[in-house]
Amino acid sequence: TAWRVLQLGGSELDAVERGCGQCEIDQCDGSVGYGGSPDESGETTLDAMIMDGNTMEVGAVADLRHVKNAIGVARKVIEYTKHTLLVGESASLFAVRMGFPYEDLTTQKSLSVYSQWLNQSCQPNYWKNVVPDSSKSCGPYKRPEKVTYKEEQTISQRSVHNHDTIGMVVIGGNGTVASGTSTNGAVHKIPGRVGDSPIAGAGSYADSTAGGAAATGDGDIMMRFLPSYQAVEYMRMGTDPTVACQKVISRIQKYAPKFFGAVICANTAGSYGAACNKIPGFTQFHFMVSSPLLSQPTEQVVDCI
Repeated sequence: TAWRVLQLGGSELDAVERGCGQCEIDQCDGSVGYGGSPDESGETTLDAMIMDGNTMEVGAVADLRHVKNAIGVARKVIEYTKHTLLVGESASLFAVRMGFPYEDLTTQKSLSVYSQWLNQSCQPNYWKNVVPDSSKSCGPYKRPEKVTYKEEQTISQRSVHNHDTIGMVVIGGNGTVASGTSTNGAVHKIPGRVGDSPIAGAGSYADSTAGGAAATGDGDIMMRFLPSYQAVEYMRMGTDPTVACQKVISRIQKYAPKFFGAVICANTAGSYGAACNKIPGFTQFHFMVSSPLLSQPTEQVVDCI
């Protein structure tokens, strides 16, 4: 969809918006758009961002409720406000003022995922060091009187399919770069949680003087390292896109060896690459590429490091 927009003369930002928006409509992987990843109260909320690598403007929404086209709303943040990030119910009100329909993001599928989770004593979840014991029972949780810390559960105890993102980097014919992301976040997240996707430099980053990058995976860990920004900076220094992605993953590995995540990178010359962290059940990362050198969108695969 994004490639077709470019071929029809649309801008790089148009391509990112329409491409990510198509995934929101298709509910890609159940982890983008409405009807997926219900939070602890059973509600689906959306995060998205879009970045213009020419002006360095960013539009983003987080914890967006009742509006399906999150990337479209993010684009309106650039076009009609001087802000960068709008959140929660207030972001929904902004979206409605911009002409987006207010509708329910819940589906039969998201309701069944939610009720199944409740029946499994709310396992897995994102709480720690609380009472009652969050590894065995549902909340409401609160702080214990006396704090005893225990090791945070490793990612392998959660499915690697718990969270994913559509991340996109578009390089125009003249080297102009745009990037964007859209996701419904981590399944069973604590309401109000915002991951890496709508954060500039974390979920994605675009700079028309260097390149663009986008990340997917465990946003709570990855956002601490601004992986997309870091990857673009490596490419600015002349690092090959694949190596730039690998260096970013290696930096995170030092602190969180078991994190689930991947990064895609592309420079202004049109070279691209990706890297991922190798954990049980996730040893390769698949991503799609469209370019003038390819007759059709082509799936690429990298081995995780």
